[in-house]
Amino acid sequence: MGAASQMMLKRSAQQRYASWWREYINIWVISGYSIMVLSLLINLWAIHIGVLAQEVSIIECINYLLIPLGAWWIFKEPITRRKMVAIGIIIVGVIVFFL
Repeated sequence: MGAASQMMLKRSAQQRYASWWREYINIWVISGYSIMVLSLLINLWAIHIGVLAQEVSIIECINYLLIPLGAWWIFKEPITRRKMVAIGIIIVGVIVFFL
């Protein structure tokens, strides 16, 4: 959900608007932020019903992989060596955190 919302916000940022307020009040921005809030509420609910916060954070860390992949697939952004190294560091950090 987080990756989808980021793709919507990026789509909005790539467009030109006639007025400054249309940059912030449009279907892409409203949808993107709505999905982010929904994701937050689902995470809070999952923690409330007994899912460990560590398990929820693993799922959220997947966004750091999905967002660059989505940008590559949808927006044709290159995945540079620097991005790959950063993603690798995040994955190693998550693994170390859960050992």
